[in-house]
Amino acid sequence: MKADRTWLTLYAVTDRRWLKPGEHLTEAVEELLKAGVTCVQLREKEMDDRQLLEEAKRMKELCSRYGVPLIVNDRPDIAKESGADGVHVGLSDLEIVKARELMGDSCMIGGSAHNVPEALAAWRAGADYIGCGAVFGSSTKTDATVLSFKELKAICGAVEIPVVAIGGISSSNVKRLRDSGIDGVAVVSALFAADDKAGAVKELLQHIKDVRR
Repeated sequence: MKADRTWLTLYAVTDRRWLKPGEHLTEAVEELLKAGVTCVQLREKEMDDRQLLEEAKRMKELCSRYGVPLIVNDRPDIAKESGADGVHVGLSDLEIVKARELMGDSCMIGGSAHNVPEALAAWRAGADYIGCGAVFGSSTKTDATVLSFKELKAICGAVEIPVVAIGGISSSNVKRLRDSGIDGVAVVSALFAADDKAGAVKELLQHIKDVRR
């Protein structure tokens, strides 16, 4: 399945640790979808298999109502069973091959890359898009290394599939990615920790338009 570049414009990656007391993940995601988020990735590391599958099914139903694809992080089995639109796997090109074998050609598969060789390996293994980071560090992954603008631009120029930047992205710094060649941005805390989630989406979307020109 080829990833439509417009799907990847503003890619929300869930992390319920950023929610405020009393906030529910599905409610937060629906607020973001209403405001214009174009893709959702379910990434909840603390859930057991049963919880994750139940959450994935709820998210799939919700995202389908808004015509937005749902991607499950790292678990092609959960993605397939829940009916999700795709899966995002890590750096191993073998994981991409295994995910494709399990889910088939109709799903969207994302791979991660921190440099050009990794990006090329992911593309050749069959990834439909590549997530690259951490472009501004990360408050979600404390062990993430920073990906330079130069390397990000080199990755975008090396592959023929969409590239999504991730890592510490917010409305205050996203414009620094202009002319990198990215197709979109993946955002965690700047969306899920926002007091005004709709406002955060609208502001990011406006800046991304400038970045992608």
